[in-house]
Amino acid sequence: MTPADDSRAGALISRAAAYLAESGIDQARREARLLFELAYGREVSWQLTHADEIMPDTELFTDFVRRRGAGEPMAYLSGRKGFWTLDLEVTPDTLIPRGDTETLVEALLRHRPDRQSIASVLDLGTGSGCLLLAALSEYPQAFGVGIDRAERTAQQARKNAALNDLASRADFVVADWSDPVNARFDVILSNPPYIPKDDIPGLMKDVVAYEPGAALDGGDDGLDACRQIIPRLPNLLELHGLAILEFGIGQEKDVADIARQSGLSVVELCPDLAGIIRAIVLSL
Repeated sequence: MTPADDSRAGALISRAAAYLAESGIDQARREARLLFELAYGREVSWQLTHADEIMPDTELFTDFVRRRGAGEPMAYLSGRKGFWTLDLEVTPDTLIPRGDTETLVEALLRHRPDRQSIASVLDLGTGSGCLLLAALSEYPQAFGVGIDRAERTAQQARKNAALNDLASRADFVVADWSDPVNARFDVILSNPPYIPKDDIPGLMKDVVAYEPGAALDGGDDGLDACRQIIPRLPNLLELHGLAILEFGIGQEKDVADIARQSGLSVVELCPDLAGIIRAIVLSL
């Protein structure tokens, strides 16, 4: 975004919206208003009633707009992302939580409506900790373990547990999937990498350029992680436990086949809000 003499709030937002639109950002005016709020702490209601207000120190706002125009995700600019009922801190070390992943939490609540029924939760590939912490927030008697390969990612998940007053009920381990685990759990959750390697360059630029590749790359057909995780589940689940995994568009048959070959029963295939089959519920 090029500088201009007019530093009134309305003019700044209008120029930012035009720049973002030219950069291919959807809902450019809405995004410009969000960036203005991020830079100045002024909500939309203030923006609408103070369009002629002269704004000081426009450098930060301009920087945010340029970075967003280049494709940097809004969540990384703000450092925050809402998931379920949680407010999470996110960094480029972690995949940004998506609303589609809430499908797993909804499935868990549907199959285990008694909030006292779960004592233990395992989250494989915990990332920001969003799935584990959402489950713990709904099941007050549960203790959870989140596993991730990257130390910095596990540190971020620990921080999110503390930010949401769940640190006393969660532990985070740096490991390759469930390698160090010698216990059984009532619930196992996982949102593993599932994008086929050759499909990654065609994803949106804010995903390809900014989000961690290791959290996206599922190998040649996108199912490498499922082939590692699912055969381990019979040794990790309690007798009446549930495992709920996320996967990509059109992968449900292959994931279900891997599960059945591993001695697991397919309880449900779960659609997200767009009607796309997004998750599988498994039991022994």
